Amino acid sequence: MSTATPFNKILIANRGEIVLRVIRTARAMGYRTVAVYSSADADSLHVRAADESVHIGGALPRESYLRIDAIIDAAKKCGADAVHPGYGFLAENAAFARACRNADLRFIGPSPEAIDAMGDKARAKRLMEAAGVPCIPGYSGDDQSDARFVVEAERIGYPVMIKAAAGGGGRGMRLVRAAEEFRGQLASARSEALSAFGNGAMILERAIALVRHIEIQIFADRHGNVVHLGERDCSVQRRHQKLLEESPSPAVSPMLRTRMGEIAVRAAKAIDYEGAGTLEFLLDQAGDFYFMEMNTRLQVEHPVTEAITGLDLVEWQLRVAAGEVLPLRQQEIGFSGHAIEARLCAEDSARDFMPQSGVLSQWRPAVGVRVEHALHSGSQIMPHYDSMLAKIIVHGTDREAARHKLLGALRDTVALGVTTSQAFLANCLSHPTFMAGASTTAFVGENFAALNAIDAELENRATAVAAMLLQVIHRERKQRGCESQLMQKFSIPLRLTISGQLRTAAVTAISRNRFSVIVSEREFDCELLAMGGATARIACNGVAESAVFHRDANRLDFYFAGNSFAVVDLSLAVVVRADENSGDGKISASTNGRVVALLTALDDNVVAGQPVCVIEAMKMEHVHRAGIAGKVMAIHCAVGDQVAARRVIIEVKRHES
Repeated sequence: MSTATPFNKILIANRGEIVLRVIRTARAMGYRTVAVYSSADADSLHVRAADESVHIGGALPRESYLRIDAIIDAAKKCGADAVHPGYGFLAENAAFARACRNADLRFIGPSPEAIDAMGDKARAKRLMEAAGVPCIPGYSGDDQSDARFVVEAERIGYPVMIKAAAGGGGRGMRLVRAAEEFRGQLASARSEALSAFGNGAMILERAIALVRHIEIQIFADRHGNVVHLGERDCSVQRRHQKLLEESPSPAVSPMLRTRMGEIAVRAAKAIDYEGAGTLEFLLDQAGDFYFMEMNTRLQVEHPVTEAITGLDLVEWQLRVAAGEVLPLRQQEIGFSGHAIEARLCAEDSARDFMPQSGVLSQWRPAVGVRVEHALHSGSQIMPHYDSMLAKIIVHGTDREAARHKLLGALRDTVALGVTTSQAFLANCLSHPTFMAGASTTAFVGENFAALNAIDAELENRATAVAAMLLQVIHRERKQRGCESQLMQKFSIPLRLTISGQLRTAAVTAISRNRFSVIVSEREFDCELLAMGGATARIACNGVAESAVFHRDANRLDFYFAGNSFAVVDLSLAVVVRADENSGDGKISASTNGRVVALLTALDDNVVAGQPVCVIEAMKMEHVHRAGIAGKVMAIHCAVGDQVAARRVIIEVKRHES
């Protein structure tokens, strides 16, 4: 291979914020860029930001971003001579890297052979063991029969982890605590892996309790030079997918960092690696660490490493891909301060992190910190792609300074229209375990209820503010800014759902812009001080704060006191009587319509007549109530679903007498 492979125009085979990130560095280095896009992304920011763009197919990833042929054709069409894969989609696909090579396109990443070597977890473990890298005891053999796996699981000892040999992102992964669960979980993991990666091969590993997820960033050039850029702690996870990442890790000493870094460098050299890569390890309470896998690409959390090293990792990628020597030697790489990244996702954390889609009606990222995103007010959040909306990255002189800065940035972020993980992330950062730097991969599971807790006083205050805003907006629309000669002195009762919970409020106008609002038998004095566009200045019980809001029919999304709230006004909704639903506990949709609110969750106990779901039809909301007292055993719909009349949407099992 020649030592230099210059290129001039880079096609970025991805979407969203990573495309904008690569464009930023590429343009600064003098490269022209090409974006590709699906039919769903035609108006996306990454398409507008690139010098050129090419449509490659339909909305689904398999119709567009996973189409190797379409991406190669796009590169040829616009004269690109290099391809940056970003992360996700085809970033760790050896066939894609090989296709780029065959088409005389410089793949900005490792060789297809290196991707192949690390892409299969079973083969990767064998290679790492041969290179002297500590690995978790387990089974990664060729015999993939259920019988062999049962025997190996007994040998390893429970609890045991089942993992897909291919792919990543937590798919095809199951923790099994007892032998009687094993066969069912193995079948489930195989099915998921086959669907996600087209490969049902599995491996087994001993499940290690109270571990941290530590990864080491490495860089290698084609001249035999390999360095590490320190570690990132990614222990705060859900479904084996990361939520918060930080560097340095509170659990890694300088001596341990050196050891882990040296082993990561050794692993990269063992497979003749080139470019950016990450070695992922589990670190136990005794300070022993074990290889899990290698990510043969740039990581989502690479800005954390950039923050503490002062380096541009995309610039390094482009220089290495062009055949240059690594910009720095190991002894020249320094680390300064502490950095933390939060992944803001469109998901409902309280409902097992269910992904959300819809229109992001208001988007105002925090200022003064690094926010990687490709959003604007009015962005359509698609159900076809990953739920991550943005990454918020902060750097401080120490961990506490960084934590405090990130907490402030989260509270200053306005994201309305879809449910996000904003409050959940803030609760993570404020939890005593995280504050103490003691989080393990079990952190979210062990503290799930606390991390999803809602401050009752704040919710009451937010309900009062929402009730006032609804009245003001309704008045302004009716009067179109004209002064009313009549003052409503009587109380107006409202029924609202706020963040999925049914609430009532009574609103009385004291003056044109001042209201008394009764919520949960408490009186709130709410005054509108100013309003313009989507922003209002509000005083609640004498404390003035700003609110950002968006009203769409009977839905009000608003940001207030550092939190986002979704409100549905049900005051004029049609109530479906409890006795209209069958006494067998099956609650059916009364009409064709769209689910706008679920007022119960799986395993909740409900009483007869309790509101459990709201369906919108013909611009009216229909509140559905439980016909019997019992436990919610099944929910067959989600917010946003279209449902047909008489379809069973919720099932309640009667309490035993």
